[in-house]
Amino acid sequence: MKANRGQIERALDAPGQGASADIRFFLLYGPDEAGSQSLAKRLERAMGPQAERVDLDGATLKDDPARLSDEAASFSMFGDRRWIRISGMGDESVPALTALLEAETAGNPAIAVAGALKATSKLVKLALEHKGVMACISYQPDARESEQIAIGIARDGGLRLSTDLARRIVALANGDRALMTGEIEKLILYLDAAPDRPREATAEALDALSADNPDTEVAPLVNAVLGGDLKGMHRELTGMAETGAAMASVIRPLLTRAMLIANIRTDFDTSGRLEGAVEAAGKAVFWKEKGLVSRQVRTWDAPGIARVIQRLLEAERATRSGRGTGDLMVRHELLAIARQAARERA
Repeated sequence: MKANRGQIERALDAPGQGASADIRFFLLYGPDEAGSQSLAKRLERAMGPQAERVDLDGATLKDDPARLSDEAASFSMFGDRRWIRISGMGDESVPALTALLEAETAGNPAIAVAGALKATSKLVKLALEHKGVMACISYQPDARESEQIAIGIARDGGLRLSTDLARRIVALANGDRALMTGEIEKLILYLDAAPDRPREATAEALDALSADNPDTEVAPLVNAVLGGDLKGMHRELTGMAETGAAMASVIRPLLTRAMLIANIRTDFDTSGRLEGAVEAAGKAVFWKEKGLVSRQVRTWDAPGIARVIQRLLEAERATRSGRGTGDLMVRHELLAIARQAARERA
């Protein structure tokens, strides 16, 4: 059944209770991928840090449609709570979802972040029609909503963010929730803020951390990774190693390009006109790179680029936990993304 944001927030905050007692599956989809991810985080918090999480994807469910219902009915081997998170889900997973909804028991909640699915999707139709599913579509917020979202993200981390600074962060991130979250998380770390020790955000701190002027020298690496050019990627990484550049510096330009591809892909899927979708992106696409960006949009479908964005966000978080481990993870993720792009391009 269809749910608005308030309804699904309440259900995710108390899974298996009240109005959500009969809900077996949560489907989060729509063009605002980061908005869907933020909703999924609510279920993770509600289940608690000791809960066992089972990660599945669309390809697994296609090969084994019974897997989802089996996992939903299984008990944790440690006796803790258990929940299921699914990525890259599409129409190929309809048999798996049908099996879950028809099963006699399903005590463990399952949630999927499915990206920009079409209204004609069989998965969406099933989710909207069945009372055992709660489905919510996330749209890109407008400027004022984005400012309030930024202020709320900051507040949750112990950071007091003025409207002017929130507006500036929204502009830096082009309104994208994931990029806004990244900028705010950097501010929180920089100012050593936390819910139990709130800090006031300052323009000086934002100036010191601003991603307003991305390093154009990493553009060849960005294009190599997202274009599936493995040789080019290794060449650029070797150059970075020789100069001692931190791997963390490539994440933000890659995220910016991946989000651009995701937005253009959404327009392309809707209109069927790639050239028009690229033109609609305006100045976000540098005129010299229109050909490269167009090829990257053709390479990555909506679920694929959504997974890329998620992997890059996880890699960015890893870079904050320790440079050695973070750098290794970034290299691993770049290789995985480039290999997938090469396979899609072949």
